[in-house]
Amino acid sequence: MIFKNKLLDNQDQFRMHYTDPEFHLNMLNRFLALLPPSPREYVVVSIGTDRSTGDALGPLVGSLFSEKKPRHISIYGTLDNPVHAVNLQDYLHQIETSYRHPFIIAIDACLGKQHSVGKIIAGKGPIKPGAALNKPLPAIGDVHLTGVVNVSGFMEYAVLQNTRLQIVMAMAKLIADLLDYVDQRLTYRKRMPAVVSTTI
Repeated sequence: MIFKNKLLDNQDQFRMHYTDPEFHLNMLNRFLALLPPSPREYVVVSIGTDRSTGDALGPLVGSLFSEKKPRHISIYGTLDNPVHAVNLQDYLHQIETSYRHPFIIAIDACLGKQHSVGKIIAGKGPIKPGAALNKPLPAIGDVHLTGVVNVSGFMEYAVLQNTRLQIVMAMAKLIADLLDYVDQRLTYRKRMPAVVSTTI
């Protein structure tokens, strides 16, 4: 739903191609460094829709991560119940009223330059869904994980519709695994709040 690689804060980002053999270890280390040292209630918001192949990254991540039955992280945005432009504000209100000072991990697909396609980006700060299409949607996320699924610049809707499912699915699996590793390292016995252990 981000459509173009426009993030609110381009600092503190780390990018790796999903086929990089060092992806799991390096991305996990970088992502753990973005998480807070004190206990928080962790919430993943996976943005997108299954009506467009390129924009299905978020719902796929949400569904794959849900199947792992995380103990410390709540999930919004799956194939069954996607979070998208129409209902994003409603879900944000629900999260704000259901959690005390939640730490939100935003997941979304984006379009970028040719050399960036296939890269997964971890970064500090929120993303602005729909920015490329001038949709007035709220910024979301204390940190974000985005996947560059295709090339931006012309007829974004058509590009998203014609994005290969293979690349979207491969990135979704990696991001879901990354979130599962994070959940396993949340050390507090109670479901929430929790704090992450940075020891690999």
